[in-house]
Amino acid sequence: MPSIKKLVGQTAIYGLSSIIGRFLNYLLVPLYTYKITAASGGYGIVTNVYAYTALLLVLLTFGMETTFFYFANRDEIDPKKAFSTAANSVGLVSLVFWLICMIFGSPIAQALGYGEHPEFIRMMASVVALDAFQAILFAQLRYQNRAVKFACLKLLFIVLNIALNLFIFLAAPEFKQADPELMAWYNPDYQVGYIFVINLVCTSLITLGFIPEMRNMRFGIDRTLLKDMLRYTWPLLLFGLIGILNQVADKICYRFIVPGAEGEVQLGIYGACVKIAMIIAIFTQAFRYAYEPFVFGGQKDKNSKEAQALVMKYFVEFTLLAFLIVVCYLDVFKFIIHRNYWDGLRAVPIVMMAEIFMGVYFNLSFWYKLNKETWWGAIFSGVGCAALLAVNFIFVPKFGYMACAWGGFIGYGICMVLSYIVGQKRNPIPYHIKSLFGYFLLAVVLYVATIFIRQDNVVLTLIFNTLVLLVYVAVLLYNERIVVKRAVSKVKGKLGR
Repeated sequence: MPSIKKLVGQTAIYGLSSIIGRFLNYLLVPLYTYKITAASGGYGIVTNVYAYTALLLVLLTFGMETTFFYFANRDEIDPKKAFSTAANSVGLVSLVFWLICMIFGSPIAQALGYGEHPEFIRMMASVVALDAFQAILFAQLRYQNRAVKFACLKLLFIVLNIALNLFIFLAAPEFKQADPELMAWYNPDYQVGYIFVINLVCTSLITLGFIPEMRNMRFGIDRTLLKDMLRYTWPLLLFGLIGILNQVADKICYRFIVPGAEGEVQLGIYGACVKIAMIIAIFTQAFRYAYEPFVFGGQKDKNSKEAQALVMKYFVEFTLLAFLIVVCYLDVFKFIIHRNYWDGLRAVPIVMMAEIFMGVYFNLSFWYKLNKETWWGAIFSGVGCAALLAVNFIFVPKFGYMACAWGGFIGYGICMVLSYIVGQKRNPIPYHIKSLFGYFLLAVVLYVATIFIRQDNVVLTLIFNTLVLLVYVAVLLYNERIVVKRAVSKVKGKLGR
């Protein structure tokens, strides 16, 4: 199996692009929450529409990213043929989807409750179609270990996105006052619409960065290979579809469970606060980008199971550290959003733990991917999604968006447990269960301590929470002292030279 050192290096590059990108993107959260009031429900519209786009992206890519990795690493298959078949099939499906949305955009918008703005639907349909095609192109970069170009394109999108948002929300109003004739095109009441316009412009420009890759594509689909790929990928599609529903079903259903302006307002508050919890999703995404090629590329290695167990241990240790950093300094992180949205901060720890469960579930998923039993993923995710939806429909009318947070926690928790139980029977991996459970228990106990031993003075609270965080770090370093000693001795050896 490729070395864990290489995995760490790749994760660092992917993680750098994701973390810096998401951090810069966080600048948009205060911008939106300070410019779009919670009472207007505008941010609720953004949250709802982006939930639909996330769901559609899974449908349009239909698991072809993972499928491409599997077939490209098979000795009897030409990787270029696997890439062209995956890219062209996804491109064709995306084109058909885009044409349907362009033709029937108005009735679709009416059905979703946006009859006054069918352009929202057409713009986001264009974004999703381009994103789906780009997903395979980005997968090709990962397969070729071209992490630098991958990171540069991701960061370029974020920089362009932020620059255009800053112009629209901060500079344009000033220019409008200074020169109304020059800025006649700018409508200060179209703030939500401009968010979608900017996304479409940035996505289109990033597509141009793949011109070299598209020039080398073989235009055409190998029908025999496509049939094999579809047999492999259809459970992944169902798995991914149900998986993304676990992430966005609450944001899609909320406007139907709590209709009208009140639903949009509450959804906006929840959506803004959930952004704070996304630090776990950032790490999981970066980890996934590096880990899929790592596992599929080393599936013949006899030590692969031990490596997967070790990686799981490190994943849990560091995501729980991230969890504690956020909850310990939530009094600082909350200023990312306007105080009108602060009521939703109580959902942040629950959503973060749900994200950790999702990351663990992703780690556990490779046994059925490598064994070509991907339908297991559909079963696990289906059960988890059913639990999530049940919690939402039963408890949202009474408890509001807090039920959404707990629904994700329960749904991902069920997926994680089921995948572990079945996986250990069909393809056992020597996970460090006692250690993993111990870290989870420690993190929860320390989090509870920050709740019940809270000072009236914010500074004293932060000092106490820092001590709590140091307890976790101390336990982590003590348990990993052998690894730490090796790292220190290596550094000393280099300095001695």
